[in-house]
Amino acid sequence: MRAQTLSEKIFSRKLGQQVRAGQTVLAEVDWILSHDTTTPLAIQSYEKLKQADFHAEKVILVFDHIVPAPHPQGAALHRRIFKFAQEQGISHLHYGEGICHQLLAELGYVTPGALIIGADSHTCTAGAFGAFATGMGSTDIAVAWATGQSWFRVPETIRVEVRGALPAYLGPKDLILQIVKQVGTTGAAYRALEFGGPTIDAFDMPQRMTLCNLAIEMGGKAGLIAADRATLDYLRPRVSAGMYGQTPLQSLYPDPGAHYEQVLGVDATALVPQVALPHGLEETVDVDQVAGLKLDQVFIGTCTNGRFEDFQMAAQILASHTVAPNLRLICTPASREVYLQMIKSGVAETLLRAGALLTNPGCGPCLGRHQGVLAEGERCLSTMNRNFRGRMGSPQAEIYLAGPAVAAASAIKGVISDPREV
Repeated sequence: MRAQTLSEKIFSRKLGQQVRAGQTVLAEVDWILSHDTTTPLAIQSYEKLKQADFHAEKVILVFDHIVPAPHPQGAALHRRIFKFAQEQGISHLHYGEGICHQLLAELGYVTPGALIIGADSHTCTAGAFGAFATGMGSTDIAVAWATGQSWFRVPETIRVEVRGALPAYLGPKDLILQIVKQVGTTGAAYRALEFGGPTIDAFDMPQRMTLCNLAIEMGGKAGLIAADRATLDYLRPRVSAGMYGQTPLQSLYPDPGAHYEQVLGVDATALVPQVALPHGLEETVDVDQVAGLKLDQVFIGTCTNGRFEDFQMAAQILASHTVAPNLRLICTPASREVYLQMIKSGVAETLLRAGALLTNPGCGPCLGRHQGVLAEGERCLSTMNRNFRGRMGSPQAEIYLAGPAVAAASAIKGVISDPREV
């Protein structure tokens, strides 16, 4: 039997026969995810199918991008989604609980070996749990609602082997920005990125989620990490017994000797804090190359860096400091669970006393709709995953991307700063 990558193994188990990269297959999906800005488009496409079946048991709808609704148009979209959910008998409905990718993990939807599609490109985040999770267009989502299936081309895999301990104040965001720099923003087009090695094995689940979250920023179809003891320990108290769509809660590893299109080695010990320049991730530099650049806003949050551990790092740096004059520090927890952890631990109080604005859980200003829109000529340093022109408001604004440590240090200084020097 041919040795398999994680992607090949997941599709083989789903289909009940061995498949290999390059094959096109029709597979049953376990979960079909969409949120408040992509669901209305999927509804339009579904209604054109005329009395099609609907697999409500597989559907997860999350209100996270514009919550609460910032304008009448948004409120109308929300009302339309609620009506549709009631008509179709959708029970997996989450309003204001957090970002869809965070909730898939926290609420026990994702399990090792699961096949998940979502109307959001960062659905690949769930690959941190040994699942094959990928983003699709709203039309594809509508067809999956009706059939419970989707077509896939089993992707070739790029293996990323990481060794060495990350230095102080560095995290998975610095690591993945360095990997994007090496692979390129199209270097993994329709490939699966399989992360492994001693460094990844030592990562906790929030750190692994940050890595897989940015697989799409290299053009990747999916980002995956083997499901090991850390995976199972995280999921075990979260998985509801008998929930539809649950694959068995068991470890999942690639086979020794599996064929990879490319193997990339990374030495984590050599890393320094990274910053991605506007208006994309094509040019990522060491923090010292942009240190001193004046900022108007710092944003900590999103499905990339909105977890408790990210805010904990920021709070450690901000403790006994205050936010620089004339700078806005916006903090948006990725979920209600994260928010509560921040409150109970004192992290929320530390951030608030430093001068941060703490918003409700969700995507916050990441998509440029509310809660921190940038004006023409403004400059923001953000922990999110994209800095396209106009992403947070004005096309004449600039967005720099970094990890939570750089963000916190920069909020204190009012300029892009190295956290090792604060």
